[in-house]
Amino acid sequence: METLQSVMTPIHREGHRFIAIFAAVTVVLFLIAAPLGWLGVLLTLWCVYFFRNPDRHVPTREGLIVSPADGVVQLIERAVPPPELDMGSDPRMRISIFLNVFNVHVNRVPADGRITRTVYRPGRFLNAMKEKASEDNERQSVRMTTADGHDIAFVQIAGLVARRIVCDLDEGQSVRAGERFGLIRFGSRTDIYLDDGMVPLVAVGQTTIGGETVLVDSQTGDVAARGAEVR
Repeated sequence: METLQSVMTPIHREGHRFIAIFAAVTVVLFLIAAPLGWLGVLLTLWCVYFFRNPDRHVPTREGLIVSPADGVVQLIERAVPPPELDMGSDPRMRISIFLNVFNVHVNRVPADGRITRTVYRPGRFLNAMKEKASEDNERQSVRMTTADGHDIAFVQIAGLVARRIVCDLDEGQSVRAGERFGLIRFGSRTDIYLDDGMVPLVAVGQTTIGGETVLVDSQTGDVAARGAEVR
């Protein structure tokens, strides 16, 4: 039942064109040979699954930083934020989340606040699991000030087969935690840079749910974030 519910969800608008292309190719494959056509059906269904855009139950208490992406926590380490964000040269705590081709790829805003800077930088398409991907790969970097005054950043990073980053945020825009703001196709990574004093509540290898998993509680450090209300 859970698998069926995960499939029967809205589709992100970026997926409509790809689904149509996959479906058209499937028709051609059926005309060539039935076995090839059924392979096309499977690929079309996977394409629909990839671009799913489910609703999420977003914790809303002030001080919470939620995951900007579905995936697995790959790295937690101190690193210098992308230079284009003008956040200085001092290392900050960074949480890197790797998304495989079966994860939901819709990205979500990690906290209430205001967007202060957005910068796109072209680059390479290395395996997103490699540490160098944060520096060398194509990326979209976003800096924001949270509602409680913290300066954080999150970065969409293209992966080995990713060829397009979508980001709908503008500088000066007010945003809410869990709000959809873009996606990366197909397979990628999302980094989030925390403010001084923020302590991650997740561990390497942990699975995150975009818009739901609490990465940081800047008020209490409560791992379970039990006081969070649900929007």
